[in-house]
Amino acid sequence: MGFVVGLVIGVIFGLGLIVAFVRSENTRSKLRSDLATTIAAFARMTVEDSRKLLSPDYYPSWVVFSQHQKLTWLNLHLEKIWPYVSEAASELIKANVEPMLEQYRPVILASLTFSKLTLGTVAPQFTGVSIIEDGTQGITMELEMQWDGNPSIILDIKTYLGVSLPVQVKDIGFTGVFRLMFRPLVDELPCFGAVCFSLRQKKKLDFKLKVIGGDISTIPGLSDAIESMIRDAVEDSITWPVRKIIPILPGDYSDLELKPVGILEVKLVQAKELTNKDIIGKSDPYAVLYVRPLRDRMKKSRTISNQLNPVWNEHFEFVIEDASTQHLVIKIYDDEGVQSSELIGCAQLQLSYLEPGKVKYVWLKLVKDLEIQRDNKNRGQVQLELLYIPNGMENGFTNPFTQKFSMTSLEKVLKSGAEGKEVVENGGEVKRREVIVRGVLSVTVISAEDLTPADLMGKADPYVVLVLKKTESKNKTRVVNESLNPVWNQTFEFVVEDGLHDMLILEVWDHDTFGKDYMGKCILTLTKVILEGEYKDTFPLDGAKTGTLTLNLKWNPQPIYRDS
Repeated sequence: MGFVVGLVIGVIFGLGLIVAFVRSENTRSKLRSDLATTIAAFARMTVEDSRKLLSPDYYPSWVVFSQHQKLTWLNLHLEKIWPYVSEAASELIKANVEPMLEQYRPVILASLTFSKLTLGTVAPQFTGVSIIEDGTQGITMELEMQWDGNPSIILDIKTYLGVSLPVQVKDIGFTGVFRLMFRPLVDELPCFGAVCFSLRQKKKLDFKLKVIGGDISTIPGLSDAIESMIRDAVEDSITWPVRKIIPILPGDYSDLELKPVGILEVKLVQAKELTNKDIIGKSDPYAVLYVRPLRDRMKKSRTISNQLNPVWNEHFEFVIEDASTQHLVIKIYDDEGVQSSELIGCAQLQLSYLEPGKVKYVWLKLVKDLEIQRDNKNRGQVQLELLYIPNGMENGFTNPFTQKFSMTSLEKVLKSGAEGKEVVENGGEVKRREVIVRGVLSVTVISAEDLTPADLMGKADPYVVLVLKKTESKNKTRVVNESLNPVWNQTFEFVVEDGLHDMLILEVWDHDTFGKDYMGKCILTLTKVILEGEYKDTFPLDGAKTGTLTLNLKWNPQPIYRDS
């Protein structure tokens, strides 16, 4: 009897173990299956999917989403053929760069040539490749390259005093992105007509200069002059949008050459809250603006002394060769007199952000370095007015800053030449002629909203003072008592003598019995109202925590000439 009971218990226990083992295996199998499904789902995720799951705030600064593909195979082959590539490339570089060096040769030098140029034994490393979809009939490829080479480059420099200096360029470090364009596509091997190459982005270019058998510092300013010359030569010879065209098949490839595609009109309006770089007093800021960092294309504003909130209202013009990739750079410096100027901050704006033919007002935050995206320190802001006009723009659009601008259907302001010069056919003198846009500006101060309280009771008695900067003409609205959202609906007219270079300043004040309190201001240029004739907009108040001002502006033109 005991045997039977033991047998039954043993069978039941064994069956229980079997059932438990099977269930455990099924559970583990399901977990493995779910894990495999999850891993497969992550494997199918794209960069866009990951960005949807997590906002950029959750990523550490070292995480970068790259579209580049690895090029280990290319680097291996390049190392094998580098001795031959180096020899061929050395001759090509010498032939193309030497004329550029002569073009940018400092005035203190009589001549500058290569006495030796080899690229050394260390091959560059290609760290990534990507294909650019730009909508053209061709293939555009970008190669990211890094090179810490050991080239042997010696410049033969001669001064006007007859002194000859062999200067060695050493310790070259370069990181950048090269662009290759294969176009046009044809039905004949190799299926493209020409190859264009250019330095799309120059991330780093470091080098040292050393006089062989001497010290380059013995001639003051020589090292800086040569370094600036080399950088300008690189910028003007191969840096995008400059490109070199190599024909593969016979044909006309003039359409691939570098050509202006439009004009960028920039008005440097003002800056605010600039960092003070002076121990005594305030900074003396000035601005440098450029699209291509070439000496003859960089624009400089006037210096405004002892001011952290400067108002410039200066106009500059830039030639654009590729609106889809180029950008405007602005750098604000503190003028230190005879010493080197100190950088306050810099900013840049992609030109693709602009709508052709439309005036755009922007405030740009200043940062320490354009390559550093995360700069939390407040270095100030700069306000720009931007107008991009592509070549051949239709729909009756006219640029008010160019030589031909029809102000009315009956009157035209004309000036000849890119520099605004009037050529007299009978052999008379050539005079500079500026476009002077004269007219009547009507400003309707409609209302303000969400003003900052100025009284102890949490209210304010606001009014607006309007000032036309050049003529200092003033008007002011009535006072609206005890309101943070006042409505005025008052219209004022100003006779404007030079609309393209004047500006309207509106200041909001709180009226008190024994004085007044400042509540903010906004500064407006007149370009937009001159172009559009009339517009209504709401503007934020500078110098205030909150508050906006709603205005309607209307322009009645009366253009005239003025010789200068």
